[in-house]
Amino acid sequence: MRACFILVALLYFCGLGLCQECVRELLENVDFPGTDLTQLYSPDVNHCQLLCTKHPSCLFFTFVRADWTRDNRHFYCYLKSTPSGQPNSQSPVLGVTSGYSLKPCGPQSNPCLSQVYQNMDFPGADYRSLFTADYEECQRACTNDPFCQFFTFVSGTYTEKPTRYKCYLKFSWTIPVIPNIVARPMVVSGFSHSLNIATNSDRVCQPKFFPNTNIQGNDMEALLAGSAEHCLSLCSAHPRCTYFSYVTSDGSDRFHCYLKNNPDQMMTEAMDDVISGIPARFCQLDNWLKTALEGVDFPGMDIRYVMLDDPETCQTTCSQDPHCQYYTYVSENFQSSMYRRRCYLKRFITMPMPPKVTKVANAVCGFSLRNCQTGLK
Repeated sequence: MRACFILVALLYFCGLGLCQECVRELLENVDFPGTDLTQLYSPDVNHCQLLCTKHPSCLFFTFVRADWTRDNRHFYCYLKSTPSGQPNSQSPVLGVTSGYSLKPCGPQSNPCLSQVYQNMDFPGADYRSLFTADYEECQRACTNDPFCQFFTFVSGTYTEKPTRYKCYLKFSWTIPVIPNIVARPMVVSGFSHSLNIATNSDRVCQPKFFPNTNIQGNDMEALLAGSAEHCLSLCSAHPRCTYFSYVTSDGSDRFHCYLKNNPDQMMTEAMDDVISGIPARFCQLDNWLKTALEGVDFPGMDIRYVMLDDPETCQTTCSQDPHCQYYTYVSENFQSSMYRRRCYLKRFITMPMPPKVTKVANAVCGFSLRNCQTGLK
């Protein structure tokens, strides 16, 4: 029995990548070719390494630096994995840096991203702009705005005079966005009760829903949500979302959460199987985390799976695991015996993640300093 326990423990830690050695060293001008999971943008190799660490499956990466000359793939961050946990090969390539996930180094807190990048831009994801005297003031504005994750500041020597001294505040998701949701009998999905949902108040929200009501037009973004409460949380977390509509029917549009933006008016219409609502700001909104979703599957984004007897234990396991954000449990009555009693622990990257990084003269970009212990001086 003791040997069995030790084996289970080893499988647990190996599933997190902790059977690997903690390797912090970066390999300059070394490429790990192939085995890509995905490609994201990063302003530097340290940010790329953090993306790999926060990704559920990434074990190592290759980052394309600003001095890369073969093509225009600057600031590409390639997240990679292999069954062995090691790159299949290494190649000397100028202009790239490779390294390993920091998962084996222990749980990672929310990173302090204090580096500021001269002559670079984070294009896109703008939700607000203002004029500031310098980039330090722009960064302070970002840090003090709860929605802001990163910024771009246009200096006084920028070529286009009308936008000089302009500070662009930018948004990325700080709560999990589920990439795939399907209806599936005999499975249960839900969220970690330990998710840190940042708010500025201890007051409990009273959600405002409009059953069997659609809000017409003004779609800003279409996401997937497991429930109307989850859709409400997504709208509440986005600075430009003024209201939303969520589809509950059994058709192909089920689970779709339509975030909408129109601060001037709200046009409603009666519609079956649609729930609409208004975001909740500056209050606690976490009931959606505590609701188990029967017959709902969250495929993909697996960290690992463990064999458990019931969905309640699966939820507890996810909540106690610092890496897990949400889960899917397959019941013992599932049609395929191969998957029965599996508890899949999952996560989504919620650290600041610019949609793109480019070179732009006389621009400065950087991140909010809310996660930095010293803060702004």
